[in-house]
Amino acid sequence: MAYVLLALSLLIAADARADDPPASPLPAPAGQARAKLTADPITDGAIISVSLGFGALSELVVTTGEIVPQQPQPSSRLLAFDRLALRKHESSAGPTSTIGAVLALAYAVIDPIASGYRDGASSGLVDAVIYAEALSITWAATNMAKLTVRRPRPRAYQEQERLYEIYGMDDAPSITQTDTSLSFFSGHTALVATVTSTASYLAFTRSPGTARPWITLLGGAALTVFVGVQRVRAGEHFPTDVIAGAMAGAGIGLLVAHLHRDEASASPSLWIGFNGEPGGGSLSLGGVLAE
Repeated sequence: MAYVLLALSLLIAADARADDPPASPLPAPAGQARAKLTADPITDGAIISVSLGFGALSELVVTTGEIVPQQPQPSSRLLAFDRLALRKHESSAGPTSTIGAVLALAYAVIDPIASGYRDGASSGLVDAVIYAEALSITWAATNMAKLTVRRPRPRAYQEQERLYEIYGMDDAPSITQTDTSLSFFSGHTALVATVTSTASYLAFTRSPGTARPWITLLGGAALTVFVGVQRVRAGEHFPTDVIAGAMAGAGIGLLVAHLHRDEASASPSLWIGFNGEPGGGSLSLGGVLAE
């Protein structure tokens, strides 16, 4: 669902172009509006600093163990869809999901460098700021959701059931590790989805009319799905945690990138106007011809 909305949004936003698009064997559509991506040192610097600060401090709080986790409830209360995560877990799924997240982070570093090489240093710097801002907001939002909801992980449900079998329902000890209650939502999935939506928006903006945007979108979506599935297989998250993470990441990445458009630099190719007049009004249609 998250990537259906992302694809539709990117199609709408595909009218925007950077001022200096790269040469391409596939010409951009005629009459396409041109938009410029910009960054503001004060605004972006403040947002990145606050988000990184919140993310880092919340991580420190989690490491202290002071937050008492919510205890797992009977698995019968879970959505039928989420009960799938209570099956046997794969030990290799956790590391492979982390590898997928690292690959997404690596792309977020390499893409601005490539953009600077193609379109100039200023374009690369702007792209780097957009990635940094989107990822820092995602980190802060993820930790806020985890600490607020405190949903037990699937493996916590299984561990509690094991304790019940050993000690009985009345004498079984409670799970006390803070990390066991940080299931909602999936940070790994949110991170990859953020990189995917940001990279796709930048690709549609800087390379319209080429295959690059679609390759970026499809490849990123596939990586997000892979990471999400691996997080469920590892017993770290329920399917709903993964879906929520993908939606949050896709939304944050798309919104942050879109808010960096300089709308004043875009010239619409078609507009409709209405002029009120005594006893009625007039409708006008205007536009600019393609070069």
